[in-house]
Amino acid sequence: MGRIVQRKYRRTVGDGMSRVSVIGDPDFNTGFRLVGICDTIEVEDEAQLPEAIEKVLGQEGIVIIKYDFYKNLPIPLKMKIDESLEPTFVKVGGEGGVEELRDKIRKAIGVDLWK
Repeated sequence: MGRIVQRKYRRTVGDGMSRVSVIGDPDFNTGFRLVGICDTIEVEDEAQLPEAIEKVLGQEGIVIIKYDFYKNLPIPLKMKIDESLEPTFVKVGGEGGVEELRDKIRKAIGVDLWK
C-alpha cells in the first residue's frame, strides 16, 4: 500500500502571496519544488487521493493536481473539485490546460481576462 507524504518548507520570500499546493507523485512534485512551490503532497497510490484532496479542501489558494490522478477520481469528488473556488484546483498534464484555467478565473472573478 502506498503512502501520502506532505512536505512543507519555510518560505523566505513572498509575503502576501497566495498559497500554492501540489498533489502528485514524487516525480511530478519534484519539478514544482525546484521552482519554489513549497507545499507538496506526494501520493504514490491513487487509492489515497481522496484523503489527500480532503486535506486541502478547506485551505485558501491554488491546488495543482496531476491530471492523470484527477481523471480517475470518483465523480462526486470531481464535482467538489470543479465547483471549488477556494482553493482553486488546476489540473496539469494530459487534457488540463489553458482553457480550464481560463474557465476557473472567469468563475472566480466574473471576468474573462483573455478578452
